[in-house]
Parts: sequence; structure tokens; C-alpha cells
Amino acid sequence: MKGLVLSGVALAAVVVVLGAFTRLVDAGLGCPDWPGCYGFLSVPVSEEDVAAAEALFPGSPVEQDKAWTEMVHRYFAAGLGLLVLVIAGVAWRQRRPMAIPVALVVLVIAQGIFGAWTVTLKLWPQVVTVHLLGGFGTLALLWVYAIRVGAVPSFPVPGNLARPAAVAIGLVVLQVALGGWTSSNYAALACPDFPTCHGSLLPDMDFGAGFNLAQDVGPNYLGGTMTSDARVAIQMTHRLGAFVVLLAVGWLAFRLAGPVRWTIAGVLVVQFGLGVANVLAQLPLAVATLHNAGAALLLLALITVYAASVGALQHGESNSRAPYPGTPDG
Repeated sequence: MKGLVLSGVALAAVVVVLGAFTRLVDAGLGCPDWPGCYGFLSVPVSEEDVAAAEALFPGSPVEQDKAWTEMVHRYFAAGLGLLVLVIAGVAWRQRRPMAIPVALVVLVIAQGIFGAWTVTLKLWPQVVTVHLLGGFGTLALLWVYAIRVGAVPSFPVPGNLARPAAVAIGLVVLQVALGGWTSSNYAALACPDFPTCHGSLLPDMDFGAGFNLAQDVGPNYLGGTMTSDARVAIQMTHRLGAFVVLLAVGWLAFRLAGPVRWTIAGVLVVQFGLGVANVLAQLPLAVATLHNAGAALLLLALITVYAASVGALQHGESNSRAPYPGTPDG
């Protein structure tokens, strides 16, 4: 089970990064249908297949590079779904508690539905953002299960840091959601400078339009449909969230000790730096993809700290080593 769950964590991480890469290269509609691609199980390659595909979808000419990017993402996501089913089956056969395996099965099914809607609703920002959060949620839940089955080594964390760690996790999740909203509305380049935006700390912003959750279903949202002021509002809110996360997680790291402190602090500083580099370098593909991966890594690190802190509390210890809750040791 330990090997299965760690494999699931690794595969979920790949799916999250591939999802980010797919969005960043504008390949979200690389295949205009789902789950196939132009009516095929794979990307049409031959002249006859391309002609048939374009006849079937006359408004969507075949772009093989984008289609392959989208399909590779789907293949890995499907593999993750199958692996989650295997994990649930093994957990049932071994008579383990089924809450997390069942939740994982439900989550990957929901992810499949939202993946389909992402295409059929033409990158509707609400669906794209929820799909992103679902990917992070799947990765996080697999990591929690890895901790539960004893696949992650324990380390000393003070028990009184459980609540600050939980707050930090909540802030990071909110920031991930803001990042998804920024990406799905193509607001990452709304401000070309940092920390100012168009030379001002308080540029013109339209928060009503920027955070309008009642956007119409139907338009093709590839490239975004918002005004400049609306996108600036999204970008500036995401920046404010980044500073809040920097302070909250930085304070938590200060309260930790040894390698744990420097791991959390290091991931936090690198992640913040990647965000700044995205603005100043105009969203380089490698940096933007790493920024998504960094968010996932920071989330998993905070979950690990929270689990260790809860383990210490359960053992009546506020400042000493304790196993994770639910592991074979604790």
C-alpha cells in the first residue's frame, strides 16, 4: 500500500504540472471534444484523419502540438484514476478504513467530469479554476493518505503549531484558487511591473468585473474576455494574497526548527521569487510551470507539518517528537 500511494502522489504531481503546462501553452482546447480527440482515441496524424477531423469540427483546425499536449494530460489523468481505483480496492481487501480511498474515488470521478466540462464549456473560468483545485485536492488527499499508511517519515514539530499550520494551509489553498482565477482569465500579464502595476501602487481596477462569478456560459474563453481594469484587479488581488501567504507561512517557518524550518522557508522564498519572475520576465513557460509545481510542493509541506503537529498533540506533547496520527506507530 505504501508503494501504491506514493506512486499515486507522484502521478498526481505529474498531472498537476501537465495541467498547468496545458493551460500555459493554450492547449486547453487542443482537442475540441472529450474524451477523444476530433473523434479519435488519439491525435489525428495522417492526411486522411486530419481531413476527417476538420470536417467533423470545421471551426477547430487541427493543431497537432496542442492536441498532443492535451491528450498526454488526459492519458496521465486517466492513469491516475485507474491507480486510485486500485488503491481503493487494495484498501478494501486489506480491511483498512475506507474514508480516504472512497473520497479519492469520488474526487477523481468529479475531476473527469470537470475535465470534460473544461472542453465542452470552452474554458469557462469557473470550471477551469475548480478543475485546478480538484487536481490540487487529489494530490493533497493522496499525500494525507501516504502519511496515514506510514509512507512518510515523522519528524518533531511542536503540537501548539497545529492551528497556525491549518491557517497556513487555508491561505495557500485560497492563493491557489486566486492563481487559477488569474490564469483562467488570462490576467497573469495584466501588470508588466512589480511591485507597482503600470507604475502605480493603486492602478485602475474593476473588482466587480474581475470577480464576476456569473460569467455567461457559451463564449470561447480562450484568451480571456475581460477588460484590462478587470484583469488588473485579479492580478493585484493575487499579489496581495502572495504577501499574506509570505507573512503567515514565514512566521510558521520561524516557529519551526532545524531542517523543517529551512525546507518550508526555502520553498516559500523560491515560490515567491518565481511569482515575481513571472511578471518581470513576461511569463516564461518554464518559470510559470515551476510556479504551479512550487504551489503544490508548499501545500504538501504544510500538510506534513500539520500532521506531525496533530500527532504531537494526540500524544500530549507540545514540543517533542511524535508519530503521525493514524500511522502504524501512533
